[in-house]
Amino acid sequence: MPSSADHGLAQRKQRWVDLMDPTKPPSLVYLIDYNPDPAPLPQWCPDRTQERIDWAMREYERQVEQMTWLRDDTIPCLDPRTGTEIIAAAFGCPVSRPDDNMPFARPLISQPSEVGQVPEPTLDAPSLAQLFEIGDALRRRAGPDAVMKLVDVQTPMDNAALIWDKNTFYTGILDAPEAVRALADKVCRLFYAFYDEWFRRYGAEFIAHYPSYYMASGMTVSEDEVGVVSTDMFREFFLPELVEISQRYGRLGMHCCANARHQWAGFKQIPNLCLLNL
Repeated sequence: MPSSADHGLAQRKQRWVDLMDPTKPPSLVYLIDYNPDPAPLPQWCPDRTQERIDWAMREYERQVEQMTWLRDDTIPCLDPRTGTEIIAAAFGCPVSRPDDNMPFARPLISQPSEVGQVPEPTLDAPSLAQLFEIGDALRRRAGPDAVMKLVDVQTPMDNAALIWDKNTFYTGILDAPEAVRALADKVCRLFYAFYDEWFRRYGAEFIAHYPSYYMASGMTVSEDEVGVVSTDMFREFFLPELVEISQRYGRLGMHCCANARHQWAGFKQIPNLCLLNL
């Protein structure tokens, strides 16, 4: 397998860095998703760890080979590919694993009174420990210079909305705000513990969880719940943790698939927000 360093990898990375540098002139990057014969996706089941490792290595080797002739800005990466379930599953949420889609968590609680009964997991939780097992194996096989793709990153509030049934979560923001904050605080502690350890093991540079853009450092998140809350609720419940995440990791890239145009002014208050995918 040819070394990716032989085919302009450093230059590709620099184009991404320049793209997100507000002091540089505006520029373009190109991602060409060409894969005419994709390998079958592995089953995202707890007992299929080796299949996920082998699939990720095949994809990485394909991307490295493709660099020899496809002159776009793709950065080959090791993809531990997950759904949105990983943090919620660590808290004990049941997980659905459909044959034709990514896994997703089902709610664990439905009432404010149940928040206190939700135990705080550690990094030994199976859904998280498996990801470190996969990441360690990929790093051993591909070497220390291979860029890791970040596992799915839902914000603490987004994860709280997975753990708590949405039918009562949003009314809880109004009727039981302290319970909502208490659950989000529990998630936040695990969130930081997990991603701090991830960056310690695999380095500061990564490919974002969605979409696939390169970050030399920082954090990327999905903030998908803000479309159904008011701007006041956003400022009170969502903005503080986005500011904290960006400040902790230095800068932030954010995906938001909600209809959230009314929150754009709030997004502008996030320090060092370097990329926004709507």
